[in-house]
Amino acid sequence: MSAPLPILLIEDQPVIRQALAEYLAAQPEFDCVLVADSVEDFLRRLPAELAGPVLVLSDIGLPGRSGIEGLPLIRQRLPQAQVLMLSVYTDAARVFEAICAGAVGYLVKSLPLPQLKIHLLDVAAGGSPMSPQVARHVLEAFQRQPPVRVAATPAARLTPREEEIVAAVEQGLSYKMVAERYGLSTATVKNHIRAVYRKLEINSKGELLALALQRRG
Repeated sequence: MSAPLPILLIEDQPVIRQALAEYLAAQPEFDCVLVADSVEDFLRRLPAELAGPVLVLSDIGLPGRSGIEGLPLIRQRLPQAQVLMLSVYTDAARVFEAICAGAVGYLVKSLPLPQLKIHLLDVAAGGSPMSPQVARHVLEAFQRQPPVRVAATPAARLTPREEEIVAAVEQGLSYKMVAERYGLSTATVKNHIRAVYRKLEINSKGELLALALQRRG
């Protein structure tokens, strides 16, 4: 069995924070290393020795800096962190703002805890999950705009396969699911993603999704 994945939680409401912390700490796949009630508290108590891939589950409506405002600060301290937003808000504008700030997924707080676990594991596997309520708002916003290609300049032109993979990632598929869809190995999908990042001069899935959203705006 692989080592538990470090997970860090930011939630200001005590009842919700306790329920999430107790549930996540009981899951063998996770190591709940930090539970904070604000971005400021999170950054102040962040272990100095923490490095490598980690998951961060953050509320948006927080005292002090909002979860979205805190995203760049979190990614600055934890460059390999995958930040998943958990919120009561479902509007496309807020989702867009979160993704532009670096979030890799966006879930609603009413989500059952076992489903939350599935989504967290999906993020660890390369997915970008969204709750159905959120996805519907985002899709409706997308449908009001004409379709565009992510790579619009010669320097950033993607191959047909790279465009297929980007489209699948935009849909929230994990790298494993993308590999199964196109009959590729997961390693090949990751190689394509690295090539896309290089061509578009970005460094994360959040930036890729933000770029796609911006070109539709």
